[in-house]
Amino acid sequence: MKIIRTYSCVLFALIALLAIGCGRDLSTAQGVTEAFVDHHYVSFDLQKAKDYTVSIALEKVNDEIRLTTGQTIDASTQKPRVNYRLLEKKEGERRASFLYEGTIQSDDGTSFTRKWLIAARRDGDHWRVSNFTESD
Repeated sequence: MKIIRTYSCVLFALIALLAIGCGRDLSTAQGVTEAFVDHHYVSFDLQKAKDYTVSIALEKVNDEIRLTTGQTIDASTQKPRVNYRLLEKKEGERRASFLYEGTIQSDDGTSFTRKWLIAARRDGDHWRVSNFTESD
């Protein structure tokens, strides 16, 4: 019984370390920006994406929430698969920008790409997404 308990504790500790290691470093501009991209573009969770925004970005996300109110997105909704990669970054002490290329694939096999330019700024002690644009 003691061996099983020890094994369970070790397994739990390894899983916890793995989860921490896979998380974004939200103390950096890139970490906050990628958390925003994950919620906004990959998982389509505008409420969570909103947590990472200020200024114009916050206004845009609030507008998207308003426009999608009443649209049900649940387990039965077909969502495309979204992958992205960082193309370019410019980082300063108080401002940063990141250019990502996203590949969106639907269940019918079609896909297309978009570029997302995400601007971030230091807001007090935290980085926040201040604006974002999408292009072909």
